[in-house]
Amino acid sequence: MRAVFVAIIVAFAVSLFGTPLAIRAFTRLKAGQPIRSDGPQMHQTKKGTPTMGGVVFIVSTVIAYVAGHIALITLPKAQIGQVRPTITGLVLLGLFVFCGAVGFIDDFLKVRKRNSEGLKERGKLLGQLIVGVVFGVIAIWPIDAFKSTNQQTVASTKLSFIRDIDWLELGRIGAIIVFVLVILAASNGVNLTDGLDGLATGASFMVLSAYAFIGFWQYRHWCADPAYKSGYCYMVRDPLEIAMIGAAAAAACVGFLWWNAYPARIFMGDTGALGLGGLVGGLAVSTRTTLLLPILGALFVIVTMSVIIQRISYKTTGKRVFRMSPLQHHFELVGWSEVNIVIRFWIIAGIGVAVALGIFYADFLSAVS
Repeated sequence: MRAVFVAIIVAFAVSLFGTPLAIRAFTRLKAGQPIRSDGPQMHQTKKGTPTMGGVVFIVSTVIAYVAGHIALITLPKAQIGQVRPTITGLVLLGLFVFCGAVGFIDDFLKVRKRNSEGLKERGKLLGQLIVGVVFGVIAIWPIDAFKSTNQQTVASTKLSFIRDIDWLELGRIGAIIVFVLVILAASNGVNLTDGLDGLATGASFMVLSAYAFIGFWQYRHWCADPAYKSGYCYMVRDPLEIAMIGAAAAAACVGFLWWNAYPARIFMGDTGALGLGGLVGGLAVSTRTTLLLPILGALFVIVTMSVIIQRISYKTTGKRVFRMSPLQHHFELVGWSEVNIVIRFWIIAGIGVAVALGIFYADFLSAVS
């Protein structure tokens, strides 16, 4: 628990005090956010606001992870299973950093070209696909140099909901395909939800906090813990590592939100949105809660579906269901204020998180009763 608290404090502090430095640096570099000319006209006032702010909370989380492991060194090995960084940490932080790197390329091209085009859609998907495949292989294949105490891989070869579903065996290739699809869906879901001040940051904080709780709960009821005597336990790998990274990323989002809330002084850009989505997808797979993710990330699903519905409708009938997609921009054009949209969407995100955690805990209660 000490390691998680240390990671939270460090991530929050680095993000909170590091973001103003990033604002000044990106302003000097003229890394301002280009605004779509066909978007809501009220967004034109945001033109020139520094972007690529996701760099701050990604770096904050990595620093916090290191600080958390320094705190672990002082604890008995029997309590934590493993002091050194794990393959789980490598996969989760790798997804965070490298999905963020794909977004960084997109943001850099937008700034350089001085328009909102950036990286082509196919190029962005290819980058995400490569990252997903590389870390999917690492997550699925046993690596002798990183053997765990319970011989688990980071991701499972079975499809999971609250835990692995025994009869849904995917095999390693199938598991990698599912892993990649989850990363693509999550990273693009967060990216589509971004677009209003603080919207994606606040929603991501809720989802990451939920995964921090799930990881810590699994750590307290871990099958590999010799001190745990109850019959109901979780067959996952490195749950404390999962809790630490989830909590650190959530705290980093809070520090960043101080400056990203309306009126935003900096945007996370695709750097932050794709990075956060990649991490959320990785947390879902590593906690064996893959099918719980659509409930936990309900807001991301709703926003993504609005884009899909809009495209299908326009291509098949030539008509638009919404005035503009993603959904948050539809409500802007209807006349809702930006703050009202953000708060109401946060409520939707919170409901999704509450329902998912309720399902997770209900499963535990039904098993131990």
